[in-house]
Amino acid sequence: MSQQGKLDFKIFRRLVKYVRPYRKLLVAAFVCTVVLALITTARPMISGKIVNEFIINTQNPDALLRWMLLLLAMIFAEGVLQFLGTYTSNLLAQYIIRDIRHKLFRHISSFNMKYFDKTPIGTLVTRVISDIGAISEVFSSGLIDVLGDLLMLVCIVIAMFVVNWQLTLMTLIPIPLLLIATRIFAKAMRKSFHQESVQVNRLNTFVQERVTGMSIVQLFNREKKEQQQFEEINKQHRQAHINAVWAFSIFFPVVELLSSLSIAFLLVWGAFQFTGVQGGGPEIYGEIFAFTLWISMLFRPIRQLADKFNILQRGIVRAERVFEVIDLEEHVQSNGQLTKVDFDKDIHFQQVFFAYKDQDWILKNIDLDIPRGKTMAFVGATGAGKTSIVNLLGRFYEYEKGKILLGDVDLKDIELNTLRKNIAIVLQDVFLFSDTIHNNITLGDPEISREQVIEAAKAVSANEFIEKLPGGYDYVVGERGGVLSVGQRQLLAFIRAYVYNPHILILDEATSSVDNESEELIQRATDKLTEGRTSIVIAHRLSTIQKADRIVVLEKGEIMETGTHSELLQKDGYYRKLHDIQFS
Repeated sequence: MSQQGKLDFKIFRRLVKYVRPYRKLLVAAFVCTVVLALITTARPMISGKIVNEFIINTQNPDALLRWMLLLLAMIFAEGVLQFLGTYTSNLLAQYIIRDIRHKLFRHISSFNMKYFDKTPIGTLVTRVISDIGAISEVFSSGLIDVLGDLLMLVCIVIAMFVVNWQLTLMTLIPIPLLLIATRIFAKAMRKSFHQESVQVNRLNTFVQERVTGMSIVQLFNREKKEQQQFEEINKQHRQAHINAVWAFSIFFPVVELLSSLSIAFLLVWGAFQFTGVQGGGPEIYGEIFAFTLWISMLFRPIRQLADKFNILQRGIVRAERVFEVIDLEEHVQSNGQLTKVDFDKDIHFQQVFFAYKDQDWILKNIDLDIPRGKTMAFVGATGAGKTSIVNLLGRFYEYEKGKILLGDVDLKDIELNTLRKNIAIVLQDVFLFSDTIHNNITLGDPEISREQVIEAAKAVSANEFIEKLPGGYDYVVGERGGVLSVGQRQLLAFIRAYVYNPHILILDEATSSVDNESEELIQRATDKLTEGRTSIVIAHRLSTIQKADRIVVLEKGEIMETGTHSELLQKDGYYRKLHDIQFS
């Protein structure tokens, strides 16, 4: 437990570093908290004075009115200070979580594809949204409030001892019991918050995956089965919350009981004073009145301290998970510094080895030259390594051995953004954002005009179908472009590649899932797009690559054959068998 406490302190200290740019807000919130604590502590003392001097012995109505006005002014000041303290602390919290969320999203965006292959999307959504939302409470209603409550406790205890130290000792008898209960409560809440965080992550991941794959769920009649799994996960999520509620349900009645016990001790002491056992004077009336208010104020901060401590605990648990992602070094090593590179050069693969996991090689000893301005096609069975080659070209993954050169320049020496600006990839599964067709083509780049987009659409024979859509290029396609056909989505991907005018073009199974009519359009778009630039085409349909300048046949990560379409047919090897199967 002590080790865990040290870990929490380190994470908390790391969180506090994000406050530095907004120190003025923190100081403003803290000043409001300090002044509020002083005024709140002084109010019962003034109330007791009013009881003793102006209510029991009413001899100066004008003075009573002045003291009452002072009391009202103090109450008004408390309200203003509470408003200012709450506003500034929440403003501080929003600035901080904005910075953390920006940093987290920017960091995730730099990860290589291997990380996303092994990490559920729901987990990342939880980190960016829910976990950071819990962190905001550390600063909006945790840190400042804890400092304020501690200061309030100190001020109240000092004031009580100044007024009557004997009465103070009597009323503080239940405090040790309250501190023990608070410690037990805090430990129980930390455990429940950890369970809650785990279950929220599971729930988000499950819902995200099932909603995304709803077509598969319905196609295979999995609705009832998935509902049963959801009910089980939701049950565990509910139980995690119930554990927290159970702790709250025990702790707060204990606090109220001890508060009532403290007031009971106060009344017993007062009764002794009234009966003359202790020989108390008339000032005991005001003291008992003031102490009654102070006891309420004393136990409320202690109760809130436990509450706020739990907010801090929850924020620390969530922050720990967020920092785990921020500390990951899963991004592609972007140490390259070259920003001015001639991309009209041959591409050379020299003894390249690549594995997604350990040394389970997907690519083995790849030696290959791709001439500039030519079209190179890759064919082979699923899992042969075709897509892995293009992923290495775009540096979405890191290869373990060998070199990939652009002319005489190693790809790893090229600045990553420069490399990717000069490579365009059209994938089999085209991803479209829930936005307009224009924005999906330009990806929000303001330097690409509407005229350029229309010109590109005409070049790849896609302008006609776009103009027929409601709103044309301003038509919102919906999430993942689900309202468009597969062929239409592919054509939009071709337009996207065309307007970015890349030096190197990669077409990954671009026609594998389209009908014959769409395939004809896409083939024309391919001819237009590959004209005069280095192109790499991956295809199962051999009809789409017969015009390629060179064809590479891959099998289990190794190059088996290379040549033109006619040369490979004459070799009577793997390509010939594949050709005969497709065209028999």
